[in-house]
Amino acid sequence: MWIENPLRTSPAAFPILECIHIAGFALSIGMTALVDFRLLGLGLQKQTPAELAQAFDWWMLGGLIFAVFSGLLLFSTDPDMYYLNWSFLIKMACLLLAIAFNYTIHSRAVTSRISPAAGRLVACISLAQWVSVIFGGIFIAVVRPGLT
Repeated sequence: MWIENPLRTSPAAFPILECIHIAGFALSIGMTALVDFRLLGLGLQKQTPAELAQAFDWWMLGGLIFAVFSGLLLFSTDPDMYYLNWSFLIKMACLLLAIAFNYTIHSRAVTSRISPAAGRLVACISLAQWVSVIFGGIFIAVVRPGLT
């Protein structure tokens, strides 16, 4: 017996879910970017990177949780289209790297006393990883599955 995915039958479900997905990433990446900008010496000079990271920690995690779970629901609408799309696969690889980097090297760099040069390097790597995730998501709609 075939059960239809309700996200494929409702014309409004997919766009609403996609907005939730984008909002989750905007929240998570936005909070991370504020910490990274502080590591770069830009903005929010009254707080240390550690204070900002502590203040934004739950916002980062909450946004990431919303993005991941809404992404899983989006994936469920057409799994073949996604896993055959090289842009999606690149986005997933970048996402895993960004999450691993954020909760290991980045968090250690933010909470410990490191040189300003090392802090700038960590911030640049972090920003580049999250921008890669964003562009990977944008190109999912552009790239046709299975084409090289």
